[in-house]
Amino acid sequence: MSDHDVKDLGLAPAGNKRILWADRHMPVLASIRERFEKEKPLEGTRLSACLHVTAETANLMRTLNAGGADTLLCASNPLSTQDDVAASLVQDFDVKTFSVNGEDNDTYYAHIKAAIEHRPQITFDDGADLVSMLHSDYSDQIPEVKCSMEETTTGVIRLEAMKNAGALKIPVVAVNDADSKHLFDNRYGTGQSTVDGIIRATDILLAGKTFVVGGYGMCGRGLANRARGMGAHVVVTEVDPLRALEAAMDGFDVMSMTEAADIGDIFCTVTGNTTVLEKQHFEKMKDGAVIANSGHFNVEIDIDSLKEISGEVNEGVRDYVDEYILKNGNRVYLLGKGRLINLVAAEGHPASVMDMSFSVQALMAEYTVKNDLEVSVHKVPKEIDELVAALKLESMGIEIDTLSDKQKTYLESWEEGT
Repeated sequence: MSDHDVKDLGLAPAGNKRILWADRHMPVLASIRERFEKEKPLEGTRLSACLHVTAETANLMRTLNAGGADTLLCASNPLSTQDDVAASLVQDFDVKTFSVNGEDNDTYYAHIKAAIEHRPQITFDDGADLVSMLHSDYSDQIPEVKCSMEETTTGVIRLEAMKNAGALKIPVVAVNDADSKHLFDNRYGTGQSTVDGIIRATDILLAGKTFVVGGYGMCGRGLANRARGMGAHVVVTEVDPLRALEAAMDGFDVMSMTEAADIGDIFCTVTGNTTVLEKQHFEKMKDGAVIANSGHFNVEIDIDSLKEISGEVNEGVRDYVDEYILKNGNRVYLLGKGRLINLVAAEGHPASVMDMSFSVQALMAEYTVKNDLEVSVHKVPKEIDELVAALKLESMGIEIDTLSDKQKTYLESWEEGT
């Protein structure tokens, strides 16, 4: 098997610059890499990662390599790869890389097969495609896999479903659920990068527009707040009454998607679920409505039903923009083929927030080499979560208080009252 499949190795110099620029904004991961270089905690470990192939991910792979791992990287989305970064990983950093922006479905899954045929002992996933294929097509390799890390909400949902169905056969760590990940990466990273992607794709002014956010998890919270900060009137739709109540008390209008479809100018789904926008909504939308998704899979917008009710489809009216002219005469603009708009049209999350997520990933790789976990979906240990947060604060020059002995005693006692 070849050790790579990338678009063009000649792109490596540009990718190298991009990787090193991101590295300047990832001081926590850099400090872990420096320690890994000395201690080699992953020596002799084969590791396959199915992640977005970006400059930030490249610095994670560099860190795992520094720890002694034999690494292979493939894409977790056909449209999110930065081809220059993929080239540089092969040329400059000795990472086996299988990823081409715009690859078709067959190539996408062939690349995941290459990752599994690397015979990994540890895997990294963003959406659980690698783990799913491992279980369905390569079950003979399951005993070799010590653990898998899952990076995204959608993947954790899939893995919990596998566990509940008795189908999960390997230990998995829900890296997505670490506080140092989802409170920052999902909220601030997704919020900023999604707005960035929508603006890059459309050149639209958000101020004065009605911006509909589908879902009010951490990603939805971040997106709603960033859109409001740009001057948009933000509407939130939800199926969870607690999250809907929280959105209302955060000052957003909350309503059903059926109601929102009448008034929205821009719609973006961030739920991790399917058919959030569908035929009944498209038919009610204004002429010129823009629809996008920032959830992991391209199932949140029902593109098939959009095609069914369209008399004409004009692809590529702008980069990453397809125009659907409905039979009622209205135009709806679909961004990024319904895939992650923050990665398709922009560059994904800023490096400084991925610094924390990927530091958790690297430390969990070390942890799972040293510890045997039972088959289940595990949380990141609190001490790793807190270590990453403390290192990030240190890198920002921020000092915080520590508990005094008196305060510790008070918190551990039950005898003192008013």
